[in-house]
Amino acid sequence: MRYRESKETVQDLNISPLIDMVFILLIFFMVSTTFVKDMKLDLDRPSASSSNTASTKAVRLYIDNSGNTYIDGENVRMWVIQSRLRDMLKSKTQKSVLVVTDENVPSGKLVEVVDQARLAGAADVGVATSKEVGAE
Repeated sequence: MRYRESKETVQDLNISPLIDMVFILLIFFMVSTTFVKDMKLDLDRPSASSSNTASTKAVRLYIDNSGNTYIDGENVRMWVIQSRLRDMLKSKTQKSVLVVTDENVPSGKLVEVVDQARLAGAADVGVATSKEVGAE
């Protein structure tokens, strides 16, 4: 009988597939997460006691205190709102529009913008308030 020396086997753990999977998951979550970007307008939103949280998938339409309207950060005229919103709502499953406005905007301007949104095909049109956004 011969005495055999035990050979130590070095076991390597290949972690490159693990790193690949982590990067794939990271990319998946980055792409699938919805980012809501608020425009940097100085708006004094009206308050309401019966408000609720708006959907993050709603198209946001902004009216500043001078009466200018914005969609996706771009200043749009009143006669362009309906066609622009119609194009945006075509690709959405939830056809809702959130009007973010200043408290000092005349009610006539707000009604006109809400009317244009409804004519564009929005099923649900809401107005953002300070309680809805959490800044009481």
